[in-house]
Amino acid sequence: MPDPRPIAILGGTGPAGMGLALRWARVRETVIIGSRDAQRAQEAADKIKARAGNEVRVSGMENAAACAAANTLVLTVPFEGQATLLKQLKSAIRPGSILIDATVALAASVGGRASRTLGVWQGSCAQQAAELVPKGVSVAAAFHNLSADLLNGDQALDCDVMVCSDDPDASQIARKLAAKIPGVRAIDGGKLENARVLEQITALLIGLNIRHKGHGGIRITGLPPQAYE
Repeated sequence: MPDPRPIAILGGTGPAGMGLALRWARVRETVIIGSRDAQRAQEAADKIKARAGNEVRVSGMENAAACAAANTLVLTVPFEGQATLLKQLKSAIRPGSILIDATVALAASVGGRASRTLGVWQGSCAQQAAELVPKGVSVAAAFHNLSADLLNGDQALDCDVMVCSDDPDASQIARKLAAKIPGVRAIDGGKLENARVLEQITALLIGLNIRHKGHGGIRITGLPPQAYE
């Protein structure tokens, strides 16, 4: 059954945000696409409706309004915009919200290669986010390793999503959202500090996909079935 709570995708007009919005809209989740520009956000929502059907529950709002309307937030902005956006939205994020961060500090953000990551003082982008959100807001790291091209397609994916968080409830919500995407299995990846590994895997996958002209993801083998519950 769909979760009645809306999912606000902050910076959701980019390829990753649009792909997640499309996948969740198709399974009848309530999705809010956030953007710096409310009109651009609504145009993105209209594109999702054109593909998934007018009956889906997708709307577009300015990022602050999206935060005010939802307790489950998904951050899909480039690394260079992550800290600035979270500082701008600090007063708009509702107490008790969960922020699912998919940011990766790719060197391409400062003119380097996309297949390597930058050092982040806090250890990872997700840990930086945890320092920037208001007190009482939980952070989970997830969705780094999904191909945006495949998310925006129509076929099932062939990929696992590992979720890292210090809050079991935040981890569970992120895993449930991941498992709603056809072909995706969700795995508890442990504490938030493990997010640095997920972010580095993203850079590795980018390098592999550039080299082999593909859209590779990752699968974890050898775990018992309950690991994916």
